[in-house]
Amino acid sequence: MSGRVLFIMILLIVTFVSAISVVYVKHYNRKLFVELQQLEKHRDDMEVEWGQLQLEQNTWATHARIERIAKQKLQMITPDTSSDVIYIRQ
Repeated sequence: MSGRVLFIMILLIVTFVSAISVVYVKHYNRKLFVELQQLEKHRDDMEVEWGQLQLEQNTWATHARIERIAKQKLQMITPDTSSDVIYIRQ
């Protein structure tokens, strides 16, 4: 009879360890899923910011803005094609 009791005790211990393992794995899986969702949200936020930065860069780099700054701050002028431009031929 003691062999049978030992067998039942071993089965109970194995069942208990298995149940604890299932609970731990489920908890760990949920924790990783929450982390994944946070990282995906962070990625989406970064993509939105990247789009805004590209739009801002395009705004700052427009030809009209660069020409206006060149005229105002650097006193540059558009050369007259007939008298101010010199063509060099090789």
